[in-house]
Amino acid sequence: MPGHGIADQLILLAASLAANFLSALSGGGAGLIQFPILIFLGLPFGVALATHKVASVALGLGATIRHLKESHLERRFSLVILGAGLPGVVLGALTILHIPERVATLALGWLTLGLGLYSVFKPQLGMAHAPRNRHGRGLLVGMAGLFGVGFLNGSITSGTGLFLTLWLIRWFGLDYTRAVAYTLILCGLVWNGTGALVLGVVGTVAWGWMPALLAGSIVGGYLGSHLAIRKGNLWVKRAFETATIVIGLKLIVG
Repeated sequence: MPGHGIADQLILLAASLAANFLSALSGGGAGLIQFPILIFLGLPFGVALATHKVASVALGLGATIRHLKESHLERRFSLVILGAGLPGVVLGALTILHIPERVATLALGWLTLGLGLYSVFKPQLGMAHAPRNRHGRGLLVGMAGLFGVGFLNGSITSGTGLFLTLWLIRWFGLDYTRAVAYTLILCGLVWNGTGALVLGVVGTVAWGWMPALLAGSIVGGYLGSHLAIRKGNLWVKRAFETATIVIGLKLIVG
């Protein structure tokens, strides 16, 4: 079976390390590199999807180890993100195999490209931490958005963490550094863990590919998070914009 040779394992390790380093720095996008590599090495779409989702949990683990040293995550707000997003994750994971792949990919590509361009033309977006919409109607709209992002996270592989990062900034008033921390810990660890569980039950996971993928995810997630914390909001904003524009164009072009 492909993926078991030394050369394949080295390719998997390098791809996973690069993908998860960039994802931890910008707040999403690991699937742009990691998921296509799994297909290129011989996995069918559904198996590659489930395998990538399981491996992506390790990104959340690596990022969590680094962010918890100095994280400012609020318990109540974390519960809002989990409570609103997890049902969407489950629904998305249950429906993804019934959605035409190219249609979903094109839609995601244009949306992702739009995220990057929106951030580019909003120079002050995410540069200051100014919490808002934490109560009443604003919170309900925010939770509806979290459910939608959760659905995308459960169903599509490439770049959906970027949607959560921007939603936390645009609607809830977080700065880039805090938004990425929430995305990597709650989306990377809990949302992806839930999606991996669902896909693991209804689909097939290539467990023989996991050692290299998990090692690359943990190390890449830790190193990317470390750099994001050290460099601050402007650096993370630029990394986010670069990742979204490149990912969007890649998804559109195919």
